[in-house]
Amino acid sequence: MFDPVIAPSGTLLGLLQRGRGDGTLHALTAPRAEALAALNHCVLRDPRHDWQVENRSLYYARLYLDLSGELDEIERHLFDAEDILDDCESRTGLALAVLGHLASYGRRDALELLRRYAASGSNWAWALDELALRDDDAGLRALAVPVLARFPADPEGEAALVAQVRDAFEPRPWRLWADDSRESIAKRVRAAQEQGSFDRWQRQLRPTGPRPGWSVRAVFEWAQQGLDRGAALHVPAARCLTAVAGPEDRPEILQAARDGGDGARCTALRYLADSNDPDALDLIEAAATGGTVTVAEAAVDAFERMRSVAAVERARRWAERPDALGAAAGRMLACRGGTKDSELVLGALREAVRGEGPDAPTLWTLVDGAGRLGIVCAAPVLRHVYRETASSHLRGRAARALAATDPSFPAGFAVECLWDCEESTREVAARHAETGDARVVDQLRRLASDPAEEAEVQTAVRSRIGPDAPAV
Repeated sequence: MFDPVIAPSGTLLGLLQRGRGDGTLHALTAPRAEALAALNHCVLRDPRHDWQVENRSLYYARLYLDLSGELDEIERHLFDAEDILDDCESRTGLALAVLGHLASYGRRDALELLRRYAASGSNWAWALDELALRDDDAGLRALAVPVLARFPADPEGEAALVAQVRDAFEPRPWRLWADDSRESIAKRVRAAQEQGSFDRWQRQLRPTGPRPGWSVRAVFEWAQQGLDRGAALHVPAARCLTAVAGPEDRPEILQAARDGGDGARCTALRYLADSNDPDALDLIEAAATGGTVTVAEAAVDAFERMRSVAAVERARRWAERPDALGAAAGRMLACRGGTKDSELVLGALREAVRGEGPDAPTLWTLVDGAGRLGIVCAAPVLRHVYRETASSHLRGRAARALAATDPSFPAGFAVECLWDCEESTREVAARHAETGDARVVDQLRRLASDPAEEAEVQTAVRSRIGPDAPAV
């Protein structure tokens, strides 16, 4: 899947793509045709940078309900000829998840679309999982024949069926089919269930994993062999060293950390950092500045894992370095520094936004650090990250940081966060949004009564509008 093209944050499409609460609020006041066009664009062209962890489906489903949106565009997308050529989950996954939420809200047309797609679509397993949570037993039983027809009655087909039954995310349909009154269906599914259980038992009896020879040298050789074939094994190799190495092996490990091969050097650096060896920090600095790219990256990663007072003190010295080690030092201070490190963390935050933009991976830690340390001067940068980032998770972190640093947050961004796509962001908003705005009160009540809402959000809402809470 190609990286999505995200529209500017000031446009309706850009707001909806980001999953911002303002996207919903703007869509409800925009011309209906324009709002539906932008909504369909988002659902049919998944805008998430990481579609496996970012939430959008409930956000878009609620907007379909509010707009009384038709599902014609989703239907055309699901049953397009491209569905045969492109079976990647990311092409249809968001649309199917939206239909699932709409079905749970009582949209019969969404339920029928899911049933049709489960019977004939490429991403049928996803549709079946959605139906497993929402459809009745009769609807699921009707899908047994078309689903099982996907698996030929030959060894390859039966093996594929076993794997599908064993690894099913939602087992309810398979359990229903195992008890089906049609013997041909029940017998085949039960056999697949039994074989899947046997396969799982066999895997448990034959655990796989790293098994280098039990010596320091053998561990280093194993790590290098992995690197030679393109597999970075220095992390598990360092864990092996923890079990293998004794005090007498320290000189050999220090030597490997200074000038060993890449595999041995990465392993030794990781081991020394995890054990807070007194020489680890000097060796990390040397590796980060004079090692290969692989070694330098491993050295920086090893440094960020350190928890010692010495590591934090060294981070204060390194924080202004214009390299990867300096960036890592800024992140360490954001996680483990004190209030006296606020200026260094703020500088790292500003530099990351200037140099890498509002979606830089380093911002996740720095934004959290600004909130943890209560850096009030960071609020303008945090507001910029909140508005511009395409990552709904990073925006949620920015919202939590703003709640701790920006006095205007309760009457500002917290209001729109009640409509945000991420439940953790809605929870922050439920705890902080000022209730002088009538929209806030209405949305709090809607969230409290919506069965699709997460329990944590509803708990936060009830702390504001429950019997023991101040009247809103």
